[in-house]
This record gives sequence, structure tokens and C-alpha cells, in this order.
Amino acid sequence: MPTDPWSRPTLKDLREVLESISKGPAVHDRAAERLELSVPAEVVTQRGSVVSAMTREISRFGIGLIHRGSLRPGEVTVKMASDSREYVYRVRIEWCRPCPNGMFISGGPFIGRVDEDS
Repeated sequence: MPTDPWSRPTLKDLREVLESISKGPAVHDRAAERLELSVPAEVVTQRGSVVSAMTREISRFGIGLIHRGSLRPGEVTVKMASDSREYVYRVRIEWCRPCPNGMFISGGPFIGRVDEDS
């Protein structure tokens, strides 16, 4: 049975992609330490499309995501949940590139938090 092209990536998908992209000698000039974080997320585009995703990493300033299907650069809403709470942030997707297995990685800075009362 074919995989839904917009379904949420599995942890196995995430591991395979992270292994494939972390093999290079890349040097990143980052302003804040990045922490690996693998939690389910939803990305809501400006047009209202919902893309299931997993977080890859997070810092004080931004977030990295893995998902099926390409995201266009621009403002999106990212929803993440812990056992006790939901977090909703506005994020400016600045880049999105393909990786193995038909997956995409993307990332960008936080613009702000979306209040739960809005």
C-alpha cells in the first residue's frame, strides 16, 4: 500500500534522514545551541494547508522540521504538544530542501508565540 505523501514522518524516517545529512564535515555558524528534539508537529501554511511533521531540532531562536512534501518559504504556524500542553508558534520558513525517502527538511526562526486565547 503506498504511503500518503503528506503523512507524518516516522521516527525511523527521521533517523534515516538525520544519519544521511550528518555525515558531512559541515560547519554551522549558529548564534544559539541547537537541541535535538523529535516530537510530532503540525505546520499550517498561509493557505490553511496542514502538513504533518516531526521536529528535528530547536533553539531559542528557531526550529528545524522534517516532513513529506515541500514547504514554501514564508510564515507558517507550527503546533507541537507535550504530555500536558500544546505549543503554537509563528515561524518564518526560510529554507526547505529534499532528502532521502521523499522527505524534506526545513527550518526558520520563531516570529512569536500564538496565544491560546486568540
